Amino acid sequence: MAVDISKQQDKLDIDPIGMNIVNRIAPDSRVSGDVSYSGGLLVQGDLSGSGQINGRLIVWHGSQIQGQFRVLGDLYVFGRVGNVGASATDTVIECYGTAYIASSASTTGTIVAQKLRLYEGADLQGPFRTIKNIHAIPELDQKA
Repeated sequence: MAVDISKQQDKLDIDPIGMNIVNRIAPDSRVSGDVSYSGGLLVQGDLSGSGQINGRLIVWHGSQIQGQFRVLGDLYVFGRVGNVGASATDTVIECYGTAYIASSASTTGTIVAQKLRLYEGADLQGPFRTIKNIHAIPELDQKA
């Protein structure tokens, strides 16, 4: 009796149109400073600084993101988050969705997200923390 023990590969589909990825930092481009994007952002170059992405953020193969960013959507990492040799607090990505860390990804920064999906082979060196769902916690009446 033969038994197939091969693992099914996880698959991560990226559909820029369906995901409303309307902004892009092209390969070999560098953007630095305080930024704000409406809609999703595809980073194929380098992004550093701080800001907010009002949609999904995709950090592509060979690209890098450094600094303090808030993502109001899902985070997909195929490239690098943080800088080699830097402190984990130098780069903090706060994701109000699911953080998908692909097998090609390397993270030395801090990732804070509601959920984490880590793919086999991913290099998660920096810390990960969860964001508590504020809508799931009942508010207590503080009257005294």
